[in-house]
Amino acid sequence: MSLTLYGHRGSGSAAIEAALVLTRLPHRLVQAASWAPESALEDLRLVNPLAQIPALVWDDGVVMTESAAILIELGLRHPASGLLPAEPAARAQALRGLVFVAANCYAMIGVIDFPDRVIDAPGDLELQRIDQRCRTRLHGLWAVFADQFWPADKQACLGGAAPGALDLLATVVSRWSGARAHLAASRPGLSRLFDRVEAHAALAPVFDSHWPKPALPAAAGQA
Repeated sequence: MSLTLYGHRGSGSAAIEAALVLTRLPHRLVQAASWAPESALEDLRLVNPLAQIPALVWDDGVVMTESAAILIELGLRHPASGLLPAEPAARAQALRGLVFVAANCYAMIGVIDFPDRVIDAPGDLELQRIDQRCRTRLHGLWAVFADQFWPADKQACLGGAAPGALDLLATVVSRWSGARAHLAASRPGLSRLFDRVEAHAALAPVFDSHWPKPALPAAAGQA
């Protein structure tokens, strides 16, 4: 039997999909999202009444939601995957980072993308103010993240020598609301780390499927 992951291209489910690749767990992908009514949305609602993704159904039928929680559980069940560091202090830092991204960065993006969740029928001026204020706050949060979790004595990745759960979640969430461009200017080392995670041999197919690279123009003389 395999696991079932409900998600959608370009969404936070990319982090879970990448983690499933690292754990080498067989899984089935179901395209479902609240903004894609043609997807398996009603099936998703049966699994998660909030219709939020990602949602992971284990082979025993147990349902897990919330990206950070899923990544932590995968790391605990499959320690050889390297999703969570084995050394206690490093693992504690990784867990802290996962919750930081989920509680701060991810939450702020939710307001940017769905302002009507916090204010009724916002007008154009209100939408603009909400967007600008939240983006400023979000970019500041990423600066704090960089300074706290990407210290001067840098390792190859946030959790050690190879990409782990924190690398996956931060790489995915940093793709939204202009965060990656902000980091490229203000914290270029962390931005380059995210680029390396996306280019990792085992993970590149996942990231390319969620965020396809633009096709290169044909060389002169080619049909």
